[in-house]
Amino acid sequence: MVGSNRIVAGSKIVNPLGNADLEPKDEKELRRTILRKALEALQKDVKEQTLFEQ
Repeated sequence: MVGSNRIVAGSKIVNPLGNADLEPKDEKELRRTILRKALEALQKDVKEQTLFEQ
């Protein structure tokens, strides 16, 4: 909707880069997973809107 070519799916709208319901150790791992996916998305050559899921 906003014209982004790369979309990395996060956890929830209220916590896009985490999940407050998880234990701190598990949330840290979730954040790392999302960040790794975002870095992977930046390295891909995309021509149209692409959704990168965990």
